Parts: sequence; C-alpha cells; structure tokens
Amino acid sequence: MEIEAAKLLAAGLAIGLGAIGPGIGEGIIAGRTLEAMGRNPEVSDDLFSKMIVAMAICESTAIYALVVAFLILFAF
Repeated sequence: MEIEAAKLLAAGLAIGLGAIGPGIGEGIIAGRTLEAMGRNPEVSDDLFSKMIVAMAICESTAIYALVVAFLILFAF
C-alpha cells in the first residue's frame, strides 16, 4: 500500500514540476513574439511561424514529464 502511495506522489510531482517550466517558457515566448510583432509588423508572418516551432520544442519537455509520470505509474 505504501508503494502505491509513493508511486502516485512521485508521478504527481513529475508532471507537476515538469509542466511549470514549459508553461513559463511558452508564456515568455508568446509575450516576446507579440512585442516584436508590435514593433515590426512587416515580419509578423515569419515571427509567428518561428514562435510556433519554439513553443512546440518547449512543449516537448512537458510531454517527456508526462511520459515519465506514466512510467512511474504503470511500469514500476
């Protein structure tokens, strides 16, 4: 019973802490991109596509944390 509780706690911590960084990073990316678009609207299409790629890379970290949480829950 104690091992099951430890697994649940570890999985919760893994996804909880693993989602904080990408959330903050994506907010910073979006904010800075909108700032740049406001200053130079001519390059907004190029900036938007690069922002989407950067956010996808940032989001992959949260997906890795989710995979680790699932591994903790179901593989161990």
